[in-house]
Amino acid sequence: MTNNTADVIIIGGGIIGCATGFYLAEKGLKVYLLEKDYLTAGSTGRCIGGIRQQFSTKLSIRVAMESMKKFESMTEVLDQDVEFHRGGYLFLAHSEAKKTTYLELIKLQQSMGLDVDYISRDDIEKIVPGISTDDLLGGAYCPSDAQANPFLCVDGYAKHIRKNGAVIPHKEITSINIKAGKVRSITTNDNETYYAPIIVNAAGPFVKNVAQLVDIDVPIEAERHEALITEPMERFFDMMIVDYRNDGCYFNQKWGKGSIIGCYTPKPNAPGQSLGTSFEFVKEMGRRTGRLIPGLANIKIIRQWSGSYEMTPDGNPILDKTDIQGFYIVGGMCGHGFMLGPEIGSLAADFIAEGKTSYDISTFALKRDYTSKEVMK
Repeated sequence: MTNNTADVIIIGGGIIGCATGFYLAEKGLKVYLLEKDYLTAGSTGRCIGGIRQQFSTKLSIRVAMESMKKFESMTEVLDQDVEFHRGGYLFLAHSEAKKTTYLELIKLQQSMGLDVDYISRDDIEKIVPGISTDDLLGGAYCPSDAQANPFLCVDGYAKHIRKNGAVIPHKEITSINIKAGKVRSITTNDNETYYAPIIVNAAGPFVKNVAQLVDIDVPIEAERHEALITEPMERFFDMMIVDYRNDGCYFNQKWGKGSIIGCYTPKPNAPGQSLGTSFEFVKEMGRRTGRLIPGLANIKIIRQWSGSYEMTPDGNPILDKTDIQGFYIVGGMCGHGFMLGPEIGSLAADFIAEGKTSYDISTFALKRDYTSKEVMK
């Protein structure tokens, strides 16, 4: 039995589970991380790798800025290149209302020390050669925002967890075993049992399913988003371009090979855990990208895929304990899991190991009222 006993069991092998496991292992805890498929099989391996700090609430901005610091040092800390590159993020304003929103948010972001500014249409033309200026008023630009490789980040975290614990793929949790109101162990689909006094549900789009094993209802719903990547091309712009119009999209040029990678938020949304793809997305994404940068209209698409956002009612994550002693929820990242993952993992490790965090994260509580909305979703 000792070989199957750890200090903490983490369910889920994406950025949230692996970052949480890494920081718990750094505190000297023996961590077992179990993943029902392969590492990054859920949302993390299907994201487009952007890392931004421009959010609309103090807590999200702080988490994002702390996360960015961790990405900056990640290659050294993990002793592994994660293809981190500062390319920036540019949020375009095509209406006076959007411009006003960005100007208000920039005041808050700058007050917290973020290097963000509202820039003019002329400035945008200089940093994004060939961009269409039709109806464009300007944009919110943060040059220190970045991109990185999600697969390499997760792999680096997992290597460190293995030093004093285990990372076990292809192990689906079929039951969480409780005695006297405390978690004791989990049982997997091949009828193996693993023991720990702490179990962390970091199952991404499956957080709700895992919580239902112990009759806890978590307000996280999976939502399908599609993405695509193009053939490599000569590099001509650096930042993630975000167009929040109803028929907008967001994309950047990958550091290195120069492929365009991007997606958009479907309206109406596509609830559920389906990973199907559609011709409509490819056609529409091509149109939206070509509208913003006409020079991209004829570039070849190599591949498309889909993945899940894990949505909460207010667009903010959940990081909290539950009424079952030793059972924690870390999820509901609303499409921001990769960019916020390092700091969320660090906060979760502090909360689990020490019962407190270095700053107030009460708006991530499981039993909050979910009324304050994140504007920059």
